[in-house]
Amino acid sequence: MNTGSYPRFLAASLVALSLLAHASAAEFRTGSIEVDNPWLRATPRGASVAGGYMKISNKGSLPDRLIGGSTAVAGRFEVHQMLMDQGVAKMRPIEGGLEIKPGDTVELKPGSLHVMFMDLKQPLEKGQKIKGTLEFEKAGKIDIEYTVEAVGASSPSGAHMSH
Repeated sequence: MNTGSYPRFLAASLVALSLLAHASAAEFRTGSIEVDNPWLRATPRGASVAGGYMKISNKGSLPDRLIGGSTAVAGRFEVHQMLMDQGVAKMRPIEGGLEIKPGDTVELKPGSLHVMFMDLKQPLEKGQKIKGTLEFEKAGKIDIEYTVEAVGASSPSGAHMSH
């Protein structure tokens, strides 16, 4: 390779690596809704609940709402928010679903908005892939796959690859 083609080769290599990193991020779409990096925390034996996290983007021109979901590993699915009440963190279901405004991205993360899997049928172990479904008011249902991270994880291990 001559020295004049090296910058083009380097640029093409960087573009290829960028595309590869983007392709490896867990991304799911339905209608104008995009779900990035859904993940759960592993649970100790005997736990009956687990928290689920992800980023939800609305690429459309109308608001939508996350109104429900399901997975085979839990009996119930609820969308929750974490509130502080006199110095005590309390979880509450979000009545009517979680609104995602047009052009917005809502991040569900530990200590904030999240989904709760209740009545767990089995412990969740780090490294598992758990299939699930999210239901949106307008966009409808979308099949996703959660990655189970460590018990105390604060973000998905592949989050640095997300766009």
